[in-house]
Amino acid sequence: MTTPATSGGQPAAGALQKARNATMTLVERPLFGRFIVLVIVINAVTLGLETSASAMASAGGLLMAIDRIALAIFVVEIALKLFAYGPRFFRSGWNVFDFVIVGVALVPAAGAFSVLRALRVLRVLRLLSVVPQLKFVVGALLSAVPGMSAIIAVLVLVFYVAAVIATKLFGAAFPDWFGSVGASMYSLFQIMTLESWSMGIVRPVMETYPWAWAFFVPFIIVTSFAVLNLFIALIVNSMQKIHDEEMRGEREEAETEAHDERTALMAELSALRADMRAIKSKLDAAAQ
Repeated sequence: MTTPATSGGQPAAGALQKARNATMTLVERPLFGRFIVLVIVINAVTLGLETSASAMASAGGLLMAIDRIALAIFVVEIALKLFAYGPRFFRSGWNVFDFVIVGVALVPAAGAFSVLRALRVLRVLRLLSVVPQLKFVVGALLSAVPGMSAIIAVLVLVFYVAAVIATKLFGAAFPDWFGSVGASMYSLFQIMTLESWSMGIVRPVMETYPWAWAFFVPFIIVTSFAVLNLFIALIVNSMQKIHDEEMRGEREEAETEAHDERTALMAELSALRADMRAIKSKLDAAAQ
């Protein structure tokens, strides 16, 4: 005999699973995602307006109300996803990112936590997790990090060697720029970014050391035009790899669907042939 606990537990579990499936269907709808994007954009605008004294004086209450409504929508969204996916929710790095961003906004912004109020603008970063194109770019950047670390190591090595040389060559005449290895590295960083490098640093140095161009020009060529372009090449290559993987996945999915369709068609043809043979056998029997 079935116990009441068992007979009541199975329907309850089935109803819970149906509710989860329905919630999952809801949060995975494109319309739901577009609605969240719209809320994020509106919230970003209101957070920017809150920095304006005139806007807060004229519509401060409305802006704060919109901010609270947006936060409530984000909390409901996270709660729906937690209910729909259960523990699987935290297996996605993007879900964890959204959870942390929304969780920070829920911390009371008072006393020692008052600085967290300024971190509410981090909610705008949720666009990275809900817009597929932005997720693609971020994924490419993250996949390029291992290669970037090697390039950064090379760049740091070049900077250190150049800073030591610059300190020994120009430190005595220009202590503010090249008086120490740290000061030289900062000045060389400015030169690498090409920010006022000529009139601001190099030409004044060349007035004392006319041959200084022989040091700075190769440094700019190596760092600005060679090493930094490696970052761009690495990111582009990473994006191409991710794109190729996505295209390969789409092709495999299309091939799987085509194979399933062919298998179903062959099964239907086999069944049709069997029916034709059975009809032929009946006709032959009737003719005899």
